[in-house]
Amino acid sequence: MRIWRLGLLSPWINRKIIDPLFQIIKKGAEPKQLAFSTALGITLGLFPICGVTVFLCGMAIAILRTRCHAPSVMLANFIATPVELSLVIPFLRLGEVISGGPHFTLTSDAMKKVVTGRASRELLLAVSHALLGWITAAPFILGMLYIVLVPCFKYLVQKLNPRPSSPQKQLHSQAEVKIKVRDV
Repeated sequence: MRIWRLGLLSPWINRKIIDPLFQIIKKGAEPKQLAFSTALGITLGLFPICGVTVFLCGMAIAILRTRCHAPSVMLANFIATPVELSLVIPFLRLGEVISGGPHFTLTSDAMKKVVTGRASRELLLAVSHALLGWITAAPFILGMLYIVLVPCFKYLVQKLNPRPSSPQKQLHSQAEVKIKVRDV
């Protein structure tokens, strides 16, 4: 669909996000499954330890199998990456509040210690607080995203998919079926 290509979005975004999304929708997946899979991919994509999200999504896909749509989970995980980086500090602060732990001061020295493998006990505690914050927020994030995404995907599937997404729905009208039977 060319509506999205009005020059407002870069060709990279069209190629990496918009086009794959339209391909997924046009293949006929159920809107609720797409909404759940996308919400799951974004929620797992917000995990506060960088580099782990793809593994988490792969595990979720393996566990849930047909209950989720793997391409949607992975695309949503990809889209969530910039947001993941911006939410590390809020997850850290939420974990500190929940646990009553000490406030961790973020410095460039702390990041240097993480990269070089000389993380201190305080830094490891901060990571555990960020994980606690994510674990606490994740069910709410997943639920809210699902509630918002179901109507969005229902609309998109209806607009972009000429055939019904549910196997219970008829693929052809009665007139088409009668014509085809007579031709045979």
